[in-house]
Amino acid sequence: MARKAVTKAKATKTGPATKAAKPVLSKGKPVLSKGKTGIVKPVYVLNGPNLNLLGLREPEIYGSTSLSDIEKLVANHAKTQGVNVLCLQSNHEGDLVTWIQEARTMASGLIINPAAYSHTSIAIHDALAMLDIPTVEVHISNVHKREEFRHYSYVSSVVSGVICGLGVKGYTLALDAIIADLTK
Repeated sequence: MARKAVTKAKATKTGPATKAAKPVLSKGKPVLSKGKTGIVKPVYVLNGPNLNLLGLREPEIYGSTSLSDIEKLVANHAKTQGVNVLCLQSNHEGDLVTWIQEARTMASGLIINPAAYSHTSIAIHDALAMLDIPTVEVHISNVHKREEFRHYSYVSSVVSGVICGLGVKGYTLALDAIIADLTK
């Protein structure tokens, strides 16, 4: 699967990525640019199932902002902070697990909106538990104001922090938290 730049990459529109994501700009070499923060590796931004339909599905809950808009928002914010991001989305649990495992060596931090997998995936929990990088779980809606089955997250116990209910701003807040942790 071709990658554009470190600040934008995701699964194809017709299906999930089939290869592990690599933060690559050209010639297959990882980008290791050192911005003003001194953070060399990109922050991975992973989005789970159905988030590819943001802006279309349940706008009364998730708003009208598309996933592409969120990726641009995060990439622009990262650029102002001197950090690279790699944005990926998949409807498939295994892709998310593979990208989390890859983040162990390829990322400086990880932002994850596992969507419905928050409430069901022990595999994602186990993959996240192996990370030793700052990791933030993000939910656009306040899951605690929604159906009871959404009140428990398998992910929350193995991440550095959780942001929910603050809309798409949660992604930039998560990035700020990761940068603060990495530069303290």
